[in-house]
Amino acid sequence: MFFRQIPGVDASLSYFFGCATAAKAVAVDVVAGDEERFIDEALKTSVKIAYVIDTHIHADHYSGGRALAAIAGAPYCVHASNRQHVHFDFLPLADGQLLDVGNVKVKVLHTPGHTTDSLCLLVTDLRRGDTPWFVITGDTLFVGAVGRPDLLGRETEMATQLYETLHTKLLPLPGEVEIFPGHQAGSVCGAGLSGKPSSTLAFEKRWNPLLAKSRDEFVAAVREVPPKPAEMDRIVRVNCGLAA
Repeated sequence: MFFRQIPGVDASLSYFFGCATAAKAVAVDVVAGDEERFIDEALKTSVKIAYVIDTHIHADHYSGGRALAAIAGAPYCVHASNRQHVHFDFLPLADGQLLDVGNVKVKVLHTPGHTTDSLCLLVTDLRRGDTPWFVITGDTLFVGAVGRPDLLGRETEMATQLYETLHTKLLPLPGEVEIFPGHQAGSVCGAGLSGKPSSTLAFEKRWNPLLAKSRDEFVAAVREVPPKPAEMDRIVRVNCGLAA
């Protein structure tokens, strides 16, 4: 397996990984303007981009996912629930779906809470074994924090959903599974994000203060968030394929 974590604007983190043997790659959460960085990585690694995935419709930055997919001739993928919201064709992803990338297997986890369409990507490298190696958590789980639940204006409902997602989809995974989030410190997509760009589930269970709280404590705590992203409504409209 090859793996690249690519820092972008607004403290965002994008990913490029895959199987060199099968010459296939996956690009995740590409920021607009970074498309050529991914094309260059594909050329350097001698692979074809097989999937371009956004972990959700972003509200803090413009996505480069569709543009990269068009350049690379790859499907652009988001969660299937976006059929109701976006104005472009995409490859819908569903909870439990498995993407085959040679020796690399990517399991889709639907993880609503930050947004209704949020998903995480659980990645296994069969050359290492059949146990998951890492999970790309998007804006669901950060190092030291979790995603903000207020973007839809239904804070209590979404915070409760986020609590259930964390405790049923992510925290039951083996503690040694590494987590690679969609942002680090400096992002407005959560409160209290660490500047460290990766962690493990065991470390987060021990040190992330939100993960030890009861449901009610969690819901109250995650409603304390920074101001919403500047130009959020315009960014969402563009990322949904609507006019600015």
